[in-house]
Amino acid sequence: MSNIGTLDDPSEPQELYAARKKIFPKRASGDFRRLKWIIMFVTLAIYYITPWLRWDRGPYAPDQAVLVDVAHRRFYFFFIEIWPQEFYFVAGMLVMAGIGLFLVTSVVGRAWCGYTCPQTVWTDLFLVVERFIEGDRNARMKLDAAPYTFTKIRKRVIKHTIWLLIAVATGGAWIFYFADAPTLFVDLFTGQAAFVAYATVAVLTATTYVFGGHMREQVCNYMCPWPRIQAAMLDEDSLVVTYNDWRGEPRTHGRKKAAAAGDPMGDCVDCNACVVVCPAGIDIRDGQQMECITCALCIDACDDIMGKLGREKGLISYSTLSDYNTNMALATDPETKTINPDRVRDENGFVDGLRHFDWRIFLRPRTLLYFSIWAMIGIGLLTALTLRDRLGVNVQHDRNPIFVQLSDGAIRNSYTVKILNMVQEPRTITLSLEGLPGATMAIGGLDQPDGVSFDVPVEPDKLRALRVFVRQPAANVVPGSTQFHLIVEDKQSDERDVYEAAFEAPESK
Repeated sequence: MSNIGTLDDPSEPQELYAARKKIFPKRASGDFRRLKWIIMFVTLAIYYITPWLRWDRGPYAPDQAVLVDVAHRRFYFFFIEIWPQEFYFVAGMLVMAGIGLFLVTSVVGRAWCGYTCPQTVWTDLFLVVERFIEGDRNARMKLDAAPYTFTKIRKRVIKHTIWLLIAVATGGAWIFYFADAPTLFVDLFTGQAAFVAYATVAVLTATTYVFGGHMREQVCNYMCPWPRIQAAMLDEDSLVVTYNDWRGEPRTHGRKKAAAAGDPMGDCVDCNACVVVCPAGIDIRDGQQMECITCALCIDACDDIMGKLGREKGLISYSTLSDYNTNMALATDPETKTINPDRVRDENGFVDGLRHFDWRIFLRPRTLLYFSIWAMIGIGLLTALTLRDRLGVNVQHDRNPIFVQLSDGAIRNSYTVKILNMVQEPRTITLSLEGLPGATMAIGGLDQPDGVSFDVPVEPDKLRALRVFVRQPAANVVPGSTQFHLIVEDKQSDERDVYEAAFEAPESK
């Protein structure tokens, strides 16, 4: 509590922080609720099932379709394999996801938050459990206010137990992306899994249980930065959930009495159906608010009431600011400056963002810019993925000593040559030396005479490091540094990679 008072009465203490008011969302039904059910089912199925999918990569690679193999520093996604030095593919995908989020937001507002955000999906799942155990809104409110009895304790224990099981399954599914899922599953229950696996499951279980079961809308309001950023992505042509107050006001409970008295009436009957279904606990009739995740459940609730009253649906709708202003102008009598919704019905019909969908909302400079950037990054990644080499070479020159002068005057340099075989079958790679007159190579561990070319067997999907000694006769030595090439080549596939190395010799006196 603060001692700072209001401007009207500086002596009156004011609270700067208000206690959270519990939200008990009522179950909604309608098109958007069905869409949310479908998306929840699909996204949860993808998350839980994906680690168990198999993909045959041959005998030398794991057969898990999606695998982040930390031990071997690989990322497998069906037929795609990403090495550490190719992480730019993952970075590019993350950038595409960010640009895609900007694009979606600029068109349909916070659709990501309302339908596919993990916080939304798991909160919906937890609410399904809560309603099944404790009942719908009124029953849950009554139970929450009631003293603890055997029935209340039993329901709460069952609910929280199911929540914990869901949370454990969530954490367990996550770690299956980082190891062979069937093997790790057995190891988890036999106590043979690594400590980090148990720790990860514990952390994700706790966060899922707390965020989805207890904090819910507070995560969106106070922890997530997107509500504060998304306003920069919107403009007057973005679709957002909108209360059409030009049609709904003034709100009237007793319509028959108001009609008999000749009082003006809007379509809103102030039933609060839109408020009780809102998972964020807001009243959309107060205008656009940061807390709104545009889940559109208020549209379903209001449309249901309008249908029962025999009024046209769309009092709350997905609409753009341009549509809203158009409707407001049509509804306003130019002479009396009063609002009459019937003017819109009689003259043009409702200008509703979804019921009269205009594809031109995609053809705006903002959306075209986002889409162009998104598409260019995608095309660039696909091109790089298609044209990338699956054979590579990296060379490190020994620095101590930088060269050795042999008894016959020849100069020898030592290198660590790393040959990357990025295919899932063994290959024989030819390592050659070019551009250093008279020089020959010797490779430690290979029982082959000195020469300028060697056939080196490399295991599938592995890196082989070689100790390479390059010797140049005294007659051919050039003082200082001389550039030459070390070449790796697979003659069967015609893949080739070249590394420009430096041969160091003493400076002339």
